[in-house]
Amino acid sequence: MLFDFQTISPKNAYKLLVSTVVPRPIAWVVTQSPEGETNAAPFSFFNAFSGDPPVVCLGIGAHEPGRPKDTASNIASTGELVVNLVSEDLATRMNITAFEYPRGVDEMREAGITPVPSAKVKPPRIGESPVSFECVKMAIHPLGTDSALIVARVVAMHIQDALVLDPELCHVDTPKLHLIGRMHGAGMYVRTTDLFEMPRLREPPK
Repeated sequence: MLFDFQTISPKNAYKLLVSTVVPRPIAWVVTQSPEGETNAAPFSFFNAFSGDPPVVCLGIGAHEPGRPKDTASNIASTGELVVNLVSEDLATRMNITAFEYPRGVDEMREAGITPVPSAKVKPPRIGESPVSFECVKMAIHPLGTDSALIVARVVAMHIQDALVLDPELCHVDTPKLHLIGRMHGAGMYVRTTDLFEMPRLREPPK
């Protein structure tokens, strides 16, 4: 069945995208306002896009046209953010921070998560998160009237000690991260525990 994105509504285009581009990793983003107010919110339009330089990108929509989300406003104003990854045991607390609180409410306090000072940026990282990326803004590209693509450079990374297999070789025990991903609908998620291995081909198949 063909869906012509030039004729369907933005709402239906969004529904088709999030129902099929799955699973999506979750960026649990911590930012601070210029006044020092901390904000935490999850976003699933997220991924890593470059290794050199190390770059992650976020797609952030607005509450409504002309009213950007606090995360986007803070990044535009300060140029700093921390992207934390979400393990299965943190899912409920991540979901609490997805609620639309009034500006100025500390979502980290509401969710019972621990702010830990970052090494290179002002926003704190989430102490319970297995992985945190300290980032600085590279660019913000407006997408239509109510969305933006945020391009951020990773300047430091924290991984819980028990999850690092070999710090010199930078080998991580990825399955032990127990990360979750975003699926379809209003509240569907996926675990990353169902793995299979398929080695890359060394020569064309015969």
